[in-house]
Amino acid sequence: MPIRVLLVEDSQIATVILKRILESFPQIELVGTASTGVEALALMPGAQPDVICTDLHMPQMDGLEFTKEVMFRYPCPILVISASVQEEDTHQVFDLLEAGAVDIFPKPLSGLVVNDSEFNQALINKIQILSGVRVFKKRQLGRTSSSNLDSRNLAEFKASTYSRPKIVVVGASTGGPQALQELFAMLPPDFPVPVICVQHICFGFLQGFIEWLTNSCQLPIQIAQAGEIPKAGHIYFPPEQQHLELDHRGRFVCTDSPPVDGHRPSVTATFQSVVQVYGRKTLGVLLTGMGRDGAAGMKTIMEAGGVTIAQDEATSIVFGMPKEAIKLGAASQVLPIQAIAPALLYLFATQPVSPVR
Repeated sequence: MPIRVLLVEDSQIATVILKRILESFPQIELVGTASTGVEALALMPGAQPDVICTDLHMPQMDGLEFTKEVMFRYPCPILVISASVQEEDTHQVFDLLEAGAVDIFPKPLSGLVVNDSEFNQALINKIQILSGVRVFKKRQLGRTSSSNLDSRNLAEFKASTYSRPKIVVVGASTGGPQALQELFAMLPPDFPVPVICVQHICFGFLQGFIEWLTNSCQLPIQIAQAGEIPKAGHIYFPPEQQHLELDHRGRFVCTDSPPVDGHRPSVTATFQSVVQVYGRKTLGVLLTGMGRDGAAGMKTIMEAGGVTIAQDEATSIVFGMPKEAIKLGAASQVLPIQAIAPALLYLFATQPVSPVR
């Protein structure tokens, strides 16, 4: 059966372009269009969409308020299609993700896009992924103490750790912004090691994503600079469309080498590079996302003697990347997202970590 899509867009030009793209794919059924959130809400009971594609800026009811109403009244996967990257307010897009939207995609700015097969297929791929995801109503960010977790499993987890980690590497894709917000919000300002994070994200949205994360995180978050040595208590992301690796001295290297597992930046590329420097002192975390990027990297970390944690199916918006790592036997632990930060802190609890070289 085709995927039922409701398009919410106040720009007539963008509506025409997006309709042409969506209607050119037989696997998509456009069940309605609306120019405001108010109109879209009125269409919901009859349209019964599998996926909603919505703009951010609209009259009467903007994308944020619309998303909140949908999640309260008709929970449904929402893809934010926004030109905010051109308008330099990308951080606002992530407010919609916080409210319950699943992913983001850049808005086409001209009719030329209709003939751009790569752009069109990327949009359809996003919609296909979203049509199969589970929708979570907004959960309040909060701290989960280790006492709320399975203490016996955590004790065994800690006992099996050969060496105290000196670096944490994290990978995520679809659903990652929401998961990373929850994970990073629970890390204290004196977190004792560097964190390197690879998030698959559309071009132009990275800086807004970092600004949004910073609002709920006590650690400084930045884009890695070539030649820099990662510092304890800092979170680093690769520059857009570049792999982030380490040289033999542990300094950042940003490369334009070919995609790995279909992605640049690639989670696996970063994981495998970091483990070459830190070995068994590497701790890998693989979060929600479609595909298999990061699974081989997790396997490399585990084979080096490092600790690996995969997000569980119940809290993953898309249980793809973590599932692939688990299938490879590459996850030391499988934990819900709210338990991952407490598990990290538990590993560091008994003795201070020696400074990163």
